[in-house]
Amino acid sequence: MFEYEIIVICLLLTFMGLIFTGFPLAWVLGGVSFMYLTVSLVLLNVFNIDTYFLDDWNDFAIIVDRIWAQMQNWVLVALPMFIFMGLMLDRSGVADKLMANFTKLFRGLRGGLALTVIVIGVLLAASTGIVGASVVLLSMLALPPMMEARYSKTLAAGVVASSGTLGILIPPSIMLVIMADQLSLPVGDLFMGAVFPGLILGVLYVSYVVIAAMVRPDMAPAPERAEEVTWWDVLGVVWSIVPPLLLILAVLGSIFAGIATPTEASGIGALGATVLAAANRRLNLEVLRRVCRETMLTTSFIFGIFLGATAFALVMRSLGGDEFIGGLLEGLPFPPWGVVAFILFIAFVAGFFLDWLEISLIILPLVAPVVEGLGFDLVWFTVLFATTLQTSFLTPPVGFSLFYLKGVAPPGITIGHIYKGVVPFVLLQITGIILVFEFEDLVLWLPEQMY
Repeated sequence: MFEYEIIVICLLLTFMGLIFTGFPLAWVLGGVSFMYLTVSLVLLNVFNIDTYFLDDWNDFAIIVDRIWAQMQNWVLVALPMFIFMGLMLDRSGVADKLMANFTKLFRGLRGGLALTVIVIGVLLAASTGIVGASVVLLSMLALPPMMEARYSKTLAAGVVASSGTLGILIPPSIMLVIMADQLSLPVGDLFMGAVFPGLILGVLYVSYVVIAAMVRPDMAPAPERAEEVTWWDVLGVVWSIVPPLLLILAVLGSIFAGIATPTEASGIGALGATVLAAANRRLNLEVLRRVCRETMLTTSFIFGIFLGATAFALVMRSLGGDEFIGGLLEGLPFPPWGVVAFILFIAFVAGFFLDWLEISLIILPLVAPVVEGLGFDLVWFTVLFATTLQTSFLTPPVGFSLFYLKGVAPPGITIGHIYKGVVPFVLLQITGIILVFEFEDLVLWLPEQMY
């Protein structure tokens, strides 16, 4: 049955080609699915060529049941709540206070502003999970003072872009929610498994900034007048860090302790972010309207892609695409760990051209059964896959963080500065991937302790 393999290859090539047209992804997925459904039925019914496919149009009606089942999944209710939480928190003024107080705390250190950005990036990541909002917020808060302090433009751009992307991995992460839904895994296990990999990336970023500032002092000049840190500065940091920490504890702590499901915790987070905005006198009807509208648009965009991906997956699997991909991977002349490394390499390269959402919805469900069949833990592989996909935000030409940053960066920072600035951080992320690949306990230890 050679014909269906040719159709599978043509299906994948057509999808990848249409991605570059700029047409909405949801329509590309649905349109390609409809196109190849028609092609296969014509080949079967007109030319009597066996395509390993559905027999007629009526069989395709199963798509309605699949979409209905997906919309009934309570795990996905957490998506709009976490999106609302992140957008509201970005408008709550919490980041402004963190930036002001941590800048005072690190003002005597070479590279102190860059370290401040990384610390705030980690805190925002554990509170929001919205990459675009985090990158834009950090850019507006940190780039002007870093330029005024004569920081290297490449270092400043790289620190802001990479720190802002931590939210896609560090829980509560909407990417992990979607992956859990696709693979029928507990969201809590993925959240717990991603804690240490996310923190490791933060430590790697801090180490790079410290070493770069020592080796290349011109990249992060020392402050001209270094003032001593006072107890008031320390108290200011503590006072500004307590609210987001309480929010993180309420959301992640309730999940890890088994008190609340991720869906219930997302509601707690949305309420907590609203309370913080009100406490900082940032909440009004206009802010609430904008946050609700952006939540609706973002959620609609994600669910639109869900619908297109559901149709694409049905056509792909009905063509025997999952067996085709599985056979290719299992036929590779590599040991099991080599197959996993090859899959991660494909995901890394795909991140240059595709967003994490497309890769999570299309590639991950095809390769996960193969990895599980090789004897690897699926939670470990999913977190490892998610760590790899984080690089898709930083790798040109489709690295979305790069465009978020360029949109709000001061005029002196060009796209060239941004591209050069993220290169060391992409290498650091690859280092983090290797660490997670080599040491499974970095992912599995915390989930195991909770049971």
